[in-house]
Amino acid sequence: MKYLKSYRAISIIAYFVIILKGQIIGLPFLLWLAFTIFDFGNINQVLALMAVLGLILIFRNWNKARTRKILLADFSCFILLTIPIIGRLNTVPLNMFNYGAFIIPTTVFVLCYLTSLIYSCKQYLVLQKATV
Repeated sequence: MKYLKSYRAISIIAYFVIILKGQIIGLPFLLWLAFTIFDFGNINQVLALMAVLGLILIFRNWNKARTRKILLADFSCFILLTIPIIGRLNTVPLNMFNYGAFIIPTTVFVLCYLTSLIYSCKQYLVLQKATV
């Protein structure tokens, strides 16, 4: 359980510090999400809302034991959080993302979140064995 929370926390922090290059300065992904939510009539608004919904679900289920329902929510949150990143990769040329401030935090986010999903599955299996 300790590793689950640690990897999940690292992945969320890495998600927040992903830097998107702008014309003048880089913008942390957290700020991009906050600004894009209020950009009405744009497809990016829907993507940002998905990510915020995923973050809310993660924090809501933070201290809960991993049941089948919570495990499904964890997998769904990963999808909801990656959709805006994939959306940005599709709208801007890929060579615009060839810098460390994007690649490193994105890689850390994906690897740590997937590791936390593995620990979630392990916790679920331990709880299932304990109830049988």
